[in-house]
Amino acid sequence: MRTLLTTLHSKYIHPSLALPCLAAYCGEVCGEISIREFTVHAPKENVLAQILGCQPEVVAFSVYIWNRRETLELVDALSAVRPDLKIVLGGPEISFEPADFFTRYPVDALVCGEGEIPLRTLLSAWSLGEAPQPGKGVRLPSCSDQQNTPCLLETLDEIPSPFAGGLVDLSRGFVYYETSRGCPYRCSFCLSALDLRVRSYSMGRIRSDLKQLINQQIRQIKLVDRTFNFNAERSREIFRFILENNINSHFHFEIGAHMLDALTLDLLEKVPAGMFQFEIGVQSTVPETLQNIERPVSMERLAENIKRLRKSGNIHLHLDLIAGLPGENYEQFCQSIDWTSELHPHHLQLEPVKLLPGSPLRNQAEELKIRFDPNPPYTVLETPELSFEELERLRGIGRLTDLLWNSAKFKFLLQALKDEVGSLSHSFEQLQDFWTVQGYFDQPLSLRNVFSGLYRYVQESFEGKPKSILVDALARDFAHSERVVPNSAPDYFKTDLTDSEKKSVRDMVREEVNIVHEAGGKLQHFAAVFDCLPERDGRAVLLFLYLTRSGESMQVKEVIV
Repeated sequence: MRTLLTTLHSKYIHPSLALPCLAAYCGEVCGEISIREFTVHAPKENVLAQILGCQPEVVAFSVYIWNRRETLELVDALSAVRPDLKIVLGGPEISFEPADFFTRYPVDALVCGEGEIPLRTLLSAWSLGEAPQPGKGVRLPSCSDQQNTPCLLETLDEIPSPFAGGLVDLSRGFVYYETSRGCPYRCSFCLSALDLRVRSYSMGRIRSDLKQLINQQIRQIKLVDRTFNFNAERSREIFRFILENNINSHFHFEIGAHMLDALTLDLLEKVPAGMFQFEIGVQSTVPETLQNIERPVSMERLAENIKRLRKSGNIHLHLDLIAGLPGENYEQFCQSIDWTSELHPHHLQLEPVKLLPGSPLRNQAEELKIRFDPNPPYTVLETPELSFEELERLRGIGRLTDLLWNSAKFKFLLQALKDEVGSLSHSFEQLQDFWTVQGYFDQPLSLRNVFSGLYRYVQESFEGKPKSILVDALARDFAHSERVVPNSAPDYFKTDLTDSEKKSVRDMVREEVNIVHEAGGKLQHFAAVFDCLPERDGRAVLLFLYLTRSGESMQVKEVIV
């Protein structure tokens, strides 16, 4: 029997971890198994042709919120052209379907929850010519109203390593990797709230997998553990192994910052810059909301630990906030933005909550009077505390945060806006209103056009010295973001240097050129007048030096003349 395991990714670079684990666990007892991965952007006809070109007898799809619609369209097409083909659906997006699902879609089985045991049960029965029976993790049309009861592996090491087995596509320079399943917390918006028991692979297995990935110099390894540091001693052991063996891979972890102890923080100070990235869910700073979603976190401890990580400066910090959680209103969410931004994360993500099927929050939605989109990704639309219009405004603020804060190209402007307006969130509020009126959210903008839009905002929204301060900050950011060509500099640069200032610039450039000449490289420069620098009263000239070397990104050096 030939089985094809497949899925549709949101981007080509994303590799599947689920399918290789399923294939490794099913093994030879399930017949011949192959894996094909596509993207949601591929034409449906092309995907259909490639699936049928494999001549499968069973096609099993891994279904997520980003590919549900496209997957079900493929199911309809496959059933129409090959009525005898067996179709299996699994994954988090398909594990909590209502009883009428089988009457709406031509599917032979659903795999609910963790898939290894249920899928092997199905495939081994079919390969022996037997009829599979409904049970834990398996739903069949003949018993469509059964409970969605998962079937969990007691020991994760029972899954043969998909990396050692050559089942994972390593050619993309990016892999997902798990060292554990489950989560110790019960955050009501998360499906991990359904699996409180955390199961870990053995340290021997983890070392073996990581050593293979490190030796193959995979550029980025993203660990998908829900709370990687649920056990401090275990996480330190893995961190140490990586530090002792890594060649040039970058590692992404989702951690609970409040759980970091002193020993772990001491160890993390030894991590080379650029090797680790931590994603940390703050979610909300409102005590009532944290209690409502069953997320017991010491915000003081969380802030203290993040500040220490930030002070070390060697680990990229990604902090998340979720809008629309029960008990948090618009002003409180803005306060959460300000509180979190004061921790100075490299990346600040603001997202509306998604009411995922099967999650406790989805089940409580009617009681809590939360309205949400019934279609993927199930985004919140209104709560008793937040109107649709307020959520839409926060969505715009989130897009601006990504555009301005996360690009790391507007640090001078954002600080100046915060100083002038009073807070980061209020700065984004006002800018969001302007961006909406101008229609900037409705069109893709180049970096140059973003700067132009911001210049227009400053010109129309401020007067006097505040405007001068903001224009200088914007110009300074631009000069750091790309090389400014003297004869085509944007209007917000003042290039009317005096003769003495020009001479000082020439002398300084001459010194820098001599230094660069010895080290190798090409040096270009641009100078402009600034009247409102925070570190200098009155008129000053900033000299921007652009150093380029073969095979390296451009370096920008700023000097006050």
